[in-house]
Amino acid sequence: MSTQPAKPQPSPLKVRIRPATEQDMGAIQEIYAHYVSNTTASFEEEPPTVAEMTARWQRVTARGLPFLVAVHRKRVVGYAYAGPFRERSGYRYTIEDSVYVAEDYRGRDVGNELMTELIERCTQLGFRQMIAVIGDSTNASSLALHSRHGFFVVGALSSTCFKFGRWVDAVLMQRILGDGDDSLPPKNPGKRKVRKR
Repeated sequence: MSTQPAKPQPSPLKVRIRPATEQDMGAIQEIYAHYVSNTTASFEEEPPTVAEMTARWQRVTARGLPFLVAVHRKRVVGYAYAGPFRERSGYRYTIEDSVYVAEDYRGRDVGNELMTELIERCTQLGFRQMIAVIGDSTNASSLALHSRHGFFVVGALSSTCFKFGRWVDAVLMQRILGDGDDSLPPKNPGKRKVRKR
C-alpha cells in the first residue's frame, strides 16, 4: 500500500495591515465576490458591485469603526471590518467582525494578522464583546481562526440560509474585549482615537 507524501504547508506571509481606502474597493469586491459566488461563508447570493462595497465601507468608517486591508507587495490580499451587531442602542458595546482573505492567499496567516489588528482596535475603541456570525457549520477555517483568537461557540441557528440547493446553518461565536462585563463601559464606544502601532 503506497501513501502519498503530505503536501508542504505554505509558509506564513508577511503582510502590512492598514485602514482601507476607496482605491482598495475594487480588490475588496473581487475577494468578497469569490466567497459569495462559490461558498456558503456569505449568505449573499449575488456579488455586490464595487459601488455597493464602497457604500458599505463608507457606512463602517462613518461610525468610526475599523475597516482594514492586508497588503502584500502592493496587492490587497484580505480585508476585515467591524460593524454593529445590532442597531438598537442597548447593543452599542457589542461589535460584529468580518474577515475575508483572497483565495490564493488562504492558509498564509493573513486572516490571523487581520483578526489580531481588528480585535486590538475594537478593544481600544471601548467595545466589550465581539460576535462572529459564521456562515455554515462546516466552515472549518473560519471556526478555527475565531477559536484561535479566543472566540467560543455560543450556539447555532439551524437551516437559516438556503443556498446552492441546500439548507445552511449559521454558527454564533463570541469573544470578550477588554474588561467585558467586569466594569462599566465608556460612554461613547467607537469614538476614541485608536493608537497607531
